[in-house]
Amino acid sequence: MPLTLSHRAFVIAACGIALAAGTSSAQTPRGAAPPPQPPPVTRQPSPEGSAPTTAERTHTPHATLPDDYKLQSGDKLRIEVYKDTQLSQSVQIRPDGKITLPLVGDIAASGLTPLALRDRIATSLTDYVNNPVVTVIVVEGTSPTAYIVGEVNHPGPVVLQANMTVLQALAVAGGLKDFADSKNIRILRKGITGQQSIPFNYKDAIKGMNAAGVTLQSGDTVVVPD
Repeated sequence: MPLTLSHRAFVIAACGIALAAGTSSAQTPRGAAPPPQPPPVTRQPSPEGSAPTTAERTHTPHATLPDDYKLQSGDKLRIEVYKDTQLSQSVQIRPDGKITLPLVGDIAASGLTPLALRDRIATSLTDYVNNPVVTVIVVEGTSPTAYIVGEVNHPGPVVLQANMTVLQALAVAGGLKDFADSKNIRILRKGITGQQSIPFNYKDAIKGMNAAGVTLQSGDTVVVPD
């Protein structure tokens, strides 16, 4: 049956309505909320005992110190006395090799290991505290240094490597000058009981006869006379 003009108009209108409805459903209505975003990732703290983060590692300068590290002037320490915030102190070893703590006063620290200083502080506190528990932390250590003076080609400080001998330190200082008295070299060393003067014969040492294995300690001064 042929479509009349009115029938054709109705069909065209219906198709237009259907097309408009399809287009409208495919678009996001203006003002509609955006699709939800995934929640931000929260970094949980590292469990106890796990590897430290980079930030944690950069704040542990004392971690590289050897177990037998000898304290010296300029070292920064943290003294912790268990359950006593007043006695716990941040201190620096003075040029005279001592630190000062409440109650006990001055304590010699230079030349001791952190464990030896811990025991010395604990012993000094026994008159004031029952069974004191002390911890000594090296917050910032200084590079171990000896000093070469006198008849050498490059006198001055020498940063000590592990177990550096007098011969090695003299080599770093450029060796002896022509008129150096190689038989009467002295090593000046400050100890708990005072300053020591240790003789060193360069010629005997290079022959391996004696003193070839003498190692330097931080703060030593090697005097090469003329």
